[in-house]
Amino acid sequence: MGLLDKLRRKKEKPKEVIEKDTTVTNLEKICGNDKECYEALRDTMYLDPRKIGISLVDAAKKAKEFEEQGNTLKAKTWYKTAGGLAIYEGDVAKVKEYFGKCAKLSQNEDYPILRDPEKAVKKAQEYYQKYLT
Repeated sequence: MGLLDKLRRKKEKPKEVIEKDTTVTNLEKICGNDKECYEALRDTMYLDPRKIGISLVDAAKKAKEFEEQGNTLKAKTWYKTAGGLAIYEGDVAKVKEYFGKCAKLSQNEDYPILRDPEKAVKKAQEYYQKYLT
Protein backbone atom coordinates (compact mmCIF):
# COMPACT_ATOMS: atom_id res chain seq x y z
CA MET A 1 0.00 0.00 0.00
CA GLY A 2 1.45 3.33 -0.99
CA LEU A 3 1.76 6.49 1.03
CA LEU A 4 -1.05 8.20 -0.90
CA ASP A 5 -3.42 5.32 -0.23
CA LYS A 6 -2.79 5.65 3.50
CA LEU A 7 -3.53 9.37 3.38
CA ARG A 8 -6.72 8.93 1.37
CA ARG A 9 -8.12 6.24 3.64
CA LYS A 10 -10.93 7.53 5.81
CA LYS A 11 -10.41 7.42 9.50
CA GLU A 12 -12.92 5.43 11.46
CA LYS A 13 -15.07 7.54 13.71
CA PRO A 14 -15.90 6.17 17.12
CA LYS A 15 -19.49 5.02 17.34
CA GLU A 16 -21.60 7.17 19.60
CA VAL A 17 -23.60 5.54 22.31
CA ILE A 18 -27.12 6.87 22.37
CA GLU A 19 -28.58 6.88 25.82
CA LYS A 20 -32.31 6.81 26.23
CA ASP A 21 -33.69 9.66 28.32
CA THR A 22 -35.53 7.99 31.16
CA THR A 23 -36.69 11.06 33.04
CA VAL A 24 -40.37 10.94 33.93
CA THR A 25 -42.43 14.05 33.25
CA ASN A 26 -44.98 15.42 35.69
CA LEU A 27 -47.78 14.40 33.34
CA GLU A 28 -46.45 10.83 33.26
CA LYS A 29 -46.39 10.82 37.06
CA ILE A 30 -50.04 11.87 37.19
CA CYS A 31 -51.13 9.32 34.57
CA GLY A 32 -49.09 6.51 36.14
CA ASN A 33 -49.51 3.23 34.26
CA ASP A 34 -52.43 4.55 32.21
CA LYS A 35 -50.70 4.86 28.83
CA GLU A 36 -53.97 5.59 27.00
CA CYS A 37 -54.64 8.61 29.17
CA TYR A 38 -51.09 9.86 28.76
CA GLU A 39 -51.29 9.48 24.96
CA ALA A 40 -54.61 11.33 24.96
CA LEU A 41 -53.20 14.29 26.89
CA ARG A 42 -49.65 14.39 25.52
CA ASP A 43 -50.51 16.24 22.32
CA THR A 44 -53.71 17.98 23.36
CA MET A 45 -53.34 19.63 26.74
CA TYR A 46 -51.34 22.74 27.55
CA LEU A 47 -48.98 22.39 30.50
CA ASP A 48 -49.51 26.06 31.39
CA PRO A 49 -52.55 27.40 29.51
CA ARG A 50 -52.37 30.71 31.39
CA LYS A 51 -49.62 31.67 28.95
CA ILE A 52 -51.72 31.13 25.81
CA GLY A 53 -53.04 34.69 25.68
CA ILE A 54 -56.47 33.95 24.20
CA SER A 55 -59.72 32.86 25.79
CA LEU A 56 -61.65 29.70 25.00
CA VAL A 57 -64.53 31.73 23.56
CA ASP A 58 -62.24 33.71 21.24
CA ALA A 59 -60.40 30.59 20.04
CA ALA A 60 -63.71 28.84 19.27
CA LYS A 61 -64.98 31.94 17.48
CA LYS A 62 -61.87 32.12 15.28
CA ALA A 63 -62.11 28.41 14.52
CA LYS A 64 -65.72 28.77 13.42
CA GLU A 65 -64.86 31.79 11.23
CA PHE A 66 -62.06 29.91 9.47
CA GLU A 67 -64.26 26.86 9.02
CA GLU A 68 -66.96 29.01 7.37
CA GLN A 69 -64.32 30.54 5.08
CA GLY A 70 -63.20 27.07 4.04
CA ASN A 71 -59.73 27.35 5.57
CA THR A 72 -59.68 23.93 7.22
CA LEU A 73 -56.04 24.05 8.35
CA LYS A 74 -56.49 27.24 10.38
CA ALA A 75 -59.89 26.08 11.62
CA LYS A 76 -58.39 22.80 12.85
CA THR A 77 -55.56 24.67 14.59
CA TRP A 78 -57.99 26.97 16.40
CA TYR A 79 -60.28 24.09 17.34
CA LYS A 80 -57.28 22.28 18.81
CA THR A 81 -56.40 25.43 20.78
CA ALA A 82 -59.99 25.72 22.00
CA GLY A 83 -59.97 22.04 22.95
CA GLY A 84 -56.77 22.48 24.95
CA LEU A 85 -58.29 25.41 26.80
CA ALA A 86 -61.47 23.38 27.42
CA ILE A 87 -59.30 20.70 29.03
CA TYR A 88 -57.89 23.38 31.32
CA GLU A 89 -61.38 24.56 32.24
CA GLY A 90 -62.50 20.97 32.83
CA ASP A 91 -65.39 21.17 30.34
CA VAL A 92 -65.74 17.64 28.93
CA ALA A 93 -68.60 18.57 26.56
CA LYS A 94 -66.51 21.27 24.89
CA VAL A 95 -63.48 18.96 24.72
CA LYS A 96 -65.62 16.45 22.82
CA GLU A 97 -67.04 19.17 20.58
CA TYR A 98 -63.77 20.86 19.64
CA PHE A 99 -61.64 17.76 19.20
CA GLY A 100 -64.54 16.14 17.35
CA LYS A 101 -64.42 19.02 14.89
CA CYS A 102 -60.63 18.59 14.61
CA ALA A 103 -61.13 14.93 13.77
CA LYS A 104 -63.80 15.81 11.21
CA LEU A 105 -61.57 18.41 9.54
CA SER A 106 -58.51 16.15 9.41
CA GLN A 107 -59.61 12.60 8.82
CA ASN A 108 -56.02 11.32 8.62
CA GLU A 109 -55.25 12.35 12.19
CA ASP A 110 -56.23 10.40 15.28
CA TYR A 111 -57.35 12.12 18.48
CA PRO A 112 -57.03 9.61 21.35
CA ILE A 113 -58.69 12.08 23.72
CA LEU A 114 -62.03 11.31 22.06
CA ARG A 115 -61.87 7.68 23.27
CA ASP A 116 -62.32 8.57 26.96
CA PRO A 117 -62.44 12.36 27.42
CA GLU A 118 -63.88 12.19 30.94
CA LYS A 119 -60.89 10.28 32.31
CA ALA A 120 -58.40 12.45 30.39
CA VAL A 121 -59.93 15.71 31.64
CA LYS A 122 -59.96 14.34 35.19
CA LYS A 123 -56.22 13.52 35.00
CA ALA A 124 -55.51 16.93 33.45
CA GLN A 125 -57.35 18.62 36.32
CA GLU A 126 -55.20 16.66 38.79
CA TYR A 127 -52.11 17.93 36.97
CA TYR A 128 -53.31 21.55 36.99
CA GLN A 129 -54.23 21.44 40.68
CA LYS A 130 -50.88 19.99 41.64
CA TYR A 131 -48.52 21.93 39.39
CA LEU A 132 -50.23 25.25 38.57
CA THR A 133 -50.99 26.54 42.04
